[in-house]
Amino acid sequence: MVFAGFASVYLVAGSPLALAVFGIQTVLIRRRVWWLAALQVVTAYAAVLLFGTSVGILGFAAGALLLTGPRLLALPVVAGAVLLGPLDPAISAVLIAMVTYGLTTMIDRFEDVRAARLSVAMRVVAEERLAIAAELNDKLGRALRTIGESARAGVPDVDTTRASLAEARNAAASFRAVSLTPEITTAKAMLTAQGVHAEVRIGHDEPLGPAGALLAAVLRASVVEIVRRRTAETCLIETFAEEGTVRLRVTDASARVAGDEWLGDLPRQVEAAGGALTVGLDGDARLTVEAVLPAQRPAARPASDHGLSTTLLAAVAIGFSIKLLLLAGTWWPAVPLAVIIVMQLRSLHGRHMVALSVMAVLTFAPIPIFGQDWLGVSGFLIGPLLLAFPWAVALPLAGAVVAVTAICGWLLGLPVALAVNNPISVVVTGLVIYGLGRLAQLTAELRDSAAALARTALVEERLRAARDLHDLLGHSLAAILLKCELARRLDAERARQELDDVLVMTERAMADLRSVSGDGSGLSLAAEAESARSVLKAAGVEVELDLGHPPLGEAAETTLGVVLREAVTNVLRHSSARHVAIVTRERDGEVWLSVSNDEARAGRGRRGSAGIGNLTMRLAALEGRLETSLEDGWFELTARLPAPG
Repeated sequence: MVFAGFASVYLVAGSPLALAVFGIQTVLIRRRVWWLAALQVVTAYAAVLLFGTSVGILGFAAGALLLTGPRLLALPVVAGAVLLGPLDPAISAVLIAMVTYGLTTMIDRFEDVRAARLSVAMRVVAEERLAIAAELNDKLGRALRTIGESARAGVPDVDTTRASLAEARNAAASFRAVSLTPEITTAKAMLTAQGVHAEVRIGHDEPLGPAGALLAAVLRASVVEIVRRRTAETCLIETFAEEGTVRLRVTDASARVAGDEWLGDLPRQVEAAGGALTVGLDGDARLTVEAVLPAQRPAARPASDHGLSTTLLAAVAIGFSIKLLLLAGTWWPAVPLAVIIVMQLRSLHGRHMVALSVMAVLTFAPIPIFGQDWLGVSGFLIGPLLLAFPWAVALPLAGAVVAVTAICGWLLGLPVALAVNNPISVVVTGLVIYGLGRLAQLTAELRDSAAALARTALVEERLRAARDLHDLLGHSLAAILLKCELARRLDAERARQELDDVLVMTERAMADLRSVSGDGSGLSLAAEAESARSVLKAAGVEVELDLGHPPLGEAAETTLGVVLREAVTNVLRHSSARHVAIVTRERDGEVWLSVSNDEARAGRGRRGSAGIGNLTMRLAALEGRLETSLEDGWFELTARLPAPG
């Protein structure tokens, strides 16, 4: 668009080769080959020498040489413009060369940033996986090897196993702390299951860093209290990012007074982290829990995009100003021009109404003083207008500026050719300014988008690690701990059998550790079922195992295997079960996994727990769902997935 505007000036002036110059320049944006640059030089000189075109068109030739190199060859072309023509069009040649090179370079930068978005995210994930692997292998990997060596020596290492299980849980909590979103998802599911209409409004960016864990704890405590009271019909969960802080607000219409004893030690923890936690009633007598914590500062984005555009814009504005001063024959216009240039540069960084107002006054007020020489300044106003407003507003405003410029030219009695050329030059100047500014904005927006994509990828990777730590390695370590404690109470022969199982489980835990690090394979539902039967049997639980599911894909097999692990862990942790039934079936176009047990205690479901939340998210990713029920002392957990096609 900018290059077309430049070419139109020479086309209107009667140069038949202006279209050819424009066409070659358009191709040069995509293909930087020496022969196209040579063709541009020949075409531009032919326009000047054969058709008498202004030497300003040589700027396209100089710009082509700057793009294809060697760049020093552009100097003779500029020197030729100075020798062949007046100083005014020679300055135009320099400006066109700068704009040609600058705009094309910014287009390249834009394309580079766009192409690099996914690779940046992939690199972030790869680096995060390496960091997670190093962290976990250093502690848990060494501990698992110690447990295995002790089992081979016939010694059940209960202490190391218990410490490893605590380490895995702490690491999972640490990984989850970077994000509040999973906790919000779990909270909404928990409220909905209790018949509370939950609305969520997320206004923060992730990762949150250390603030995420505290805010998640506040949200969890608030939702548990709402469910416990059983008086709320609606709940609003909001997050905000403002002035270096992140704010969580939970509002519900339950009939209770504003007390905070149910928050336990959370107010002190939030205060120690530099934040504040308050509980009170809002204007509509709704209970509001609000936590504010310092936000993790995002890395500053490099200013290279605005730096290049600012330099180019300043150079173009100064060049146009020099041309105007030469035409005016006096330096008095330099003062208002300097003010306009400063306002111009501010227009690159957002909408500044004061700057636009100052530019509008300085664009038209000096016309009676400086006459036709000042008409070209209108282009400095068009560019910022196009940058500051939506097209529906900007185009009519820009059109009004061009119309006023044309009317002023007519009132000043300009010749027809000059009266036509002036508005075109104004439009071209405005397009140059708009092009420079808009490319800088687009590149900056794309960089922000790439950074957001990388942050999201990092959060997702850490959440994946947290889920796998909890669901895979946590279960394996819990099973190893159970076997070690059992072996310690048995005679030597029976203990040897249990320790042999510990060796097998340790190998599987090492595989789980590799999976958490992003370097493992999927699970087998049948193998997990056999492992579950072994663990439950060791705990004195009678197991009914009935597997009737069809062949499944790796993703479905792994997901249901994880569900089974978590279900068995919950049976051992939250019940005094004597009987457990593990059943799989294909029914009504779905694959069902059901784990049920007797002797279930009240509150056994723990709907707000990390485990249930993890399973819900895993199943939802495959368009499945999780259901729980408690009836006549029997608790049942059912996972459903679409049956394979």
